Amino acid sequence: MLVVISPAKRLDWAERNVEVTQPDFQDDAIRLSKTARNLTLGDLKKLMDLSDDLARLNRDRYRAFSDAPDAVATRPAALAFAGDTYQGLEATSLDVEEMAWAQDHLRILSGLYGILRPLDAIQPYRLEMGSRLKTRRGKNLYDYWRDQLSKALNAQAAGTGSDVLLNCASQEYFGAVDPKALKLRVITPVFMEDKGGTPKIVSFFAKKARGAMARYVIQHRLSEPASLTEFDSGGYEYRPDLSENDKPVFIRPYQASASIDGS
Repeated sequence: MLVVISPAKRLDWAERNVEVTQPDFQDDAIRLSKTARNLTLGDLKKLMDLSDDLARLNRDRYRAFSDAPDAVATRPAALAFAGDTYQGLEATSLDVEEMAWAQDHLRILSGLYGILRPLDAIQPYRLEMGSRLKTRRGKNLYDYWRDQLSKALNAQAAGTGSDVLLNCASQEYFGAVDPKALKLRVITPVFMEDKGGTPKIVSFFAKKARGAMARYVIQHRLSEPASLTEFDSGGYEYRPDLSENDKPVFIRPYQASASIDGS
């Protein structure tokens, strides 16, 4: 089973004592960074709806983006991203064997890097997949990546003997995966909070649960989709009555979610 998650806007640039790997789409990342480097401050603000401070930060990041970065300039992807999904993944607490398994079975979809393994070295950046960054391939990043991501996922899944893709990414990112080119069975879990008998998706909790699901797969070395129904991290429970084919639904009481997640 291959698992995909989204990246995060927020980064944790603490030093990590791990051996990193090079992203498969490093050349594309360099090419896209040069395109972004040519944007004005106003262009960056508009492109990603940024404040003045964030626009300047990311302008400086692209100006500093290197074709051959050293260890000081990079961090391993799964340990550098620090958003909601990564609170659930808790990659820093995975042991060596778990991280090695994740390196083969976990993928991070990225607007800049395409597809990342957990230990792939990234430079600091911000570039959402939904950004309308114009390149020679089209008017946005969906045009840029086209079917490349699907073909790469097919090949990487085949390398691990997987025929199932567990989609724990957001629609913004998984939308860059061309379903026509993808040869894998796709399973997309749904996480909901039950408040007063009315289950609903709460974005923050759903993002964290997707990371927790990825962690669950890693720690249990799951290969069979049927095993996903046993996921119970954070108080979630599989609900077969609400689930559809390849869309398993997991629900927990709203009060439990508030307590568990400290909100």
